[in-house]
Amino acid sequence: MKKTKLGARFWLALTVFSLVGQVAWVVENMYFNVFVYKMFHASAAQISLMVSASAVTATLTTILIGALSDRVGRRKLFICAGYLLWGVSILSFSLIRADVIAPAVGVPVAVNTVCINLVIIMDCVMTFFGSTANDACFNAWLTDSTDDTNRGAAEGVNAMMPMLAILAVFGGFMFFDLEQSQSWVTIFTVIGVVVMVIGLAGFWLIREPCVAPSPAGSYWGSILYGFRPSVVRQHKVLYLTLLAFAGFGVSIQVFMPYLILYYEKTLGMENYVLIMAPAIVLAAVFTALYGRRYDTRGFRGAILPGIALLMAGYLVLYFTRGTVPVFLGSLCMMAGYLSGTAVFGAMMRTHTPPEQVGLFQGLRIVAQVLVPGVIGPSIGAAVLRHAETVVNSDGTTSFLPNANIWLAAFGVGLVLCLLLALLLRCLRREAAAPPAR
Repeated sequence: MKKTKLGARFWLALTVFSLVGQVAWVVENMYFNVFVYKMFHASAAQISLMVSASAVTATLTTILIGALSDRVGRRKLFICAGYLLWGVSILSFSLIRADVIAPAVGVPVAVNTVCINLVIIMDCVMTFFGSTANDACFNAWLTDSTDDTNRGAAEGVNAMMPMLAILAVFGGFMFFDLEQSQSWVTIFTVIGVVVMVIGLAGFWLIREPCVAPSPAGSYWGSILYGFRPSVVRQHKVLYLTLLAFAGFGVSIQVFMPYLILYYEKTLGMENYVLIMAPAIVLAAVFTALYGRRYDTRGFRGAILPGIALLMAGYLVLYFTRGTVPVFLGSLCMMAGYLSGTAVFGAMMRTHTPPEQVGLFQGLRIVAQVLVPGVIGPSIGAAVLRHAETVVNSDGTTSFLPNANIWLAAFGVGLVLCLLLALLLRCLRREAAAPPAR
């Protein structure tokens, strides 16, 4: 099959919107917990609640807005307007500070609790706009704009963006003292403005794809369409892929909310950025090249090596504490995480019905965000329930994440292997079945 060429404008739009969107998600997924931990001494249970609430919001938003964009037949407006409002919501976090909240609360002891609750609420608001723009419509645009001949390459670039975003955020955060409230004000202001600027640029940069007409019927009927048993039976491979992707995401979310705290607080790596940066660069480059493996070797030949890398990284990180082995374990973990995300992403796009791309982005978010975001952090919080604590300068206490998060992630990875076995078996049966007449 002749490969369909994608123009420079497509690659620029993909790179810019994916990278900036992932920078915003990295700040939320990896640094909001650091923010509430350092500024307001949040517990593991409160961090888990924040992640879960955001996951539920992201899922509902993507299902509703994805289906709406199908019916409207437009992606561009949702993407650009969504990025603009996403930036505004990020800016609002600069106002969640003890010195701003304390006069309104009046009770000093309750200030931290109020601030944590405000962060959780505004995280959901920010997630609504971010999921509208990125999860629902940008991902639908990417599916609309690619085909089976170039999807792996495009997904490889898209999947490497989370780690490039982590690198950009890590590098940028090196210049800030995260123990100081003013540093967070600057961070939220800069990122909010950048996201808004990209939203404006999108009106010129993004080319509206040709969206297949939405099927007839009610809006709410189309939302429920993907959850019907008959539809699940009709698209077994897609739904098994979603199930396996959910298991993959749960494994990642067991440790991800506590990753930076583990490096910095537990391992004592104050220079963790310098240690992690080379691993992030190598993992991102590896993923950009690895995405093409899906195009040439298929799902089985691409997913198994990625999962093997991920599991190997867990074991190394569980059993070691030294700088070099932690670097190697992190490299394996990141490479497996990114390559697995790329392969699952390409597989889901390949098996998504072309006439309902936006609607099925909601199902993707159920697998990618809702299930992992609710179950994963809960497992992590349970594992850390009796973790060691330290006393802060103001007399409050904070928990220290321990290496058990890696063992728990590995255990979930074993369940993932069983789900992959079911998916690969279904693929073999589908390949062996006689073609429909």
